[in-house]
Amino acid sequence: MFALLLLSEGGGAGPNTSLSWLLYIVGAFFLLMVVVGWLSSRRKNSQAALPHEAKKSSRKESDDLIKIEGIGPKVVKVLREAGITTFDDLARAKAPDVQKVLADAGLQMMNPEGWIDQAKLASKGDFAALEKMQAEMKGGRRK
Repeated sequence: MFALLLLSEGGGAGPNTSLSWLLYIVGAFFLLMVVVGWLSSRRKNSQAALPHEAKKSSRKESDDLIKIEGIGPKVVKVLREAGITTFDDLARAKAPDVQKVLADAGLQMMNPEGWIDQAKLASKGDFAALEKMQAEMKGGRRK
C-alpha cells in the first residue's frame, strides 16, 4: 500500500511513474525470495523423507557384499544405491523389497532370499557357517 501511495503522490493529474521501476525491482526480488525459499524447503523435506535405516547405514563402514554367493559388482552397486551397504542391512531387508529394487534396476532374474540367509551369518561373523552354506549353493540358490 505504501508503495502505491508513494507512486500516486504527484503534483499533476496522474500518478508519478518516475519511481515505478523501483516497485518492479522490489516485487521481482520478493518473488525470487519466495521461489528460493520454496525450493529450499522442498530439498529439506526430501532429505528428511529418507528412511531412518538408510541414514544410519550411510554412517557405517560398508561391507564387501560380493562375499555373498550370487552377488556381483552390478548388484552391489544397485544395493548400495538402495541404502543396503552392510551385511546387517541385507540381513534385515525383506526379500520382496530387495526383489523390487533389483527389478527396478533391470535385474529380474535374481533371487535375494539366499542372499539374506547368507547375510545373517556374515553379520554375526560366522564365516565358517557361511562357507558351508555357500558350498551347498549355486548362484546364491540352494542346489
